[in-house]
Amino acid sequence: MVAEPIPGSDPRPREAATTLPVYGQLPFVPERAAGCDIITTDGRRILDLYGGHAVAALGYGHPALINAISEQSSRLLFQSNAVAIEVRAKAAENLTRIAPGNLRRAFFVNSGAEANENALRMACVVTQRKKVLAITHAFHGRTAAAGAVTWNSQKWYGFPQLPFDVDFIPRDDCAAAESMIDRDVAAVIFEPVQGVAGAYDLAHEFIKTLRECTRRHGVLLIADEVQSGMGRSGHFFAAEAHGIEPDILTSAKSLGGGMPCGAVLCSEDIAPHFGPGDLGTTFGGGPVAAAAINAVIDTIEAESLLQNVSDREAQIREQCIVGPVQKVQGMGLLLGLVCDRPAVEVRDALLDHDILTGTSGDPNVLRILAPLVLHPEHVDRLARALESIPQGHH
Repeated sequence: MVAEPIPGSDPRPREAATTLPVYGQLPFVPERAAGCDIITTDGRRILDLYGGHAVAALGYGHPALINAISEQSSRLLFQSNAVAIEVRAKAAENLTRIAPGNLRRAFFVNSGAEANENALRMACVVTQRKKVLAITHAFHGRTAAAGAVTWNSQKWYGFPQLPFDVDFIPRDDCAAAESMIDRDVAAVIFEPVQGVAGAYDLAHEFIKTLRECTRRHGVLLIADEVQSGMGRSGHFFAAEAHGIEPDILTSAKSLGGGMPCGAVLCSEDIAPHFGPGDLGTTFGGGPVAAAAINAVIDTIEAESLLQNVSDREAQIREQCIVGPVQKVQGMGLLLGLVCDRPAVEVRDALLDHDILTGTSGDPNVLRILAPLVLHPEHVDRLARALESIPQGHH
């Protein structure tokens, strides 16, 4: 999965000197994990409300996921896409079944960045246009095309030029969307809830405007649901909450519950543009990843986790506007706690209470990306910890 920044974290590498020092790392070392808890090498038990950048959909050690991975790896660890595999076909059927609207075709990849990279390529191929619009504050990944449509990526982009023309629509500005979307544009890519930006949920009217304008001008609408998808919003995909159907949707992070995997879903209108050799990946759609996808979807349905996500969101909104928290934004268990001081201070104070949360691109927003199996008592504990944080220098 593409690395997200952890602003304010310890910049000194805690791992072997043989890794590139590109990650700030937190001051504990996980040894194992169970449910929503991380157990560290020095015996701490930390409540994980960050889920490894929103990856741990079912928490840790969920028997359905562990058994699926174990059984599949002992039966068939890997085979390429040069052969048909039943477990991959089932994953595609499962994923397109829960997807909004007419997204009936799946292409499996390994990560969110790779999913977005391929979605953008597909849009350029289908439309034969050379411009892509994204939304201000967006984060879509660190590869060439995904990085090009990531807000402020010039700080780390590194490539000598962009693969296509890029412009950014100011978020929630319907008038700007109306004026900028035209027949020169191949695609508009958006996150229904902007994860790295601080779990900022785009306005319903803005998302509706994006859909209407793209449809009017033959522009493809790409929903980046790498962070908001797979039940995290309280729907399988956040686009459903807005009643819209994108032309292409990307998924990763929670998709495999911890197994590296991603997917591009597209409509039946787009599928005929692609044949043998047009897209490819070695490991995407591997049998163990496919088994994990099936287990995640089946468990979300069997354990009514969409309802649990909605219930825990309501509980957080009701109980957690305390201490340094002034308001809650986002959707489901992709939430931003807007604080009256730097979020890194609140994160560190919560870690002293053995509660792990995340910061974001907004210095005052703390992110909650908890497992979908979060319990009511976990939210009670978060609320008590927030309430106990002393007043600081704002």
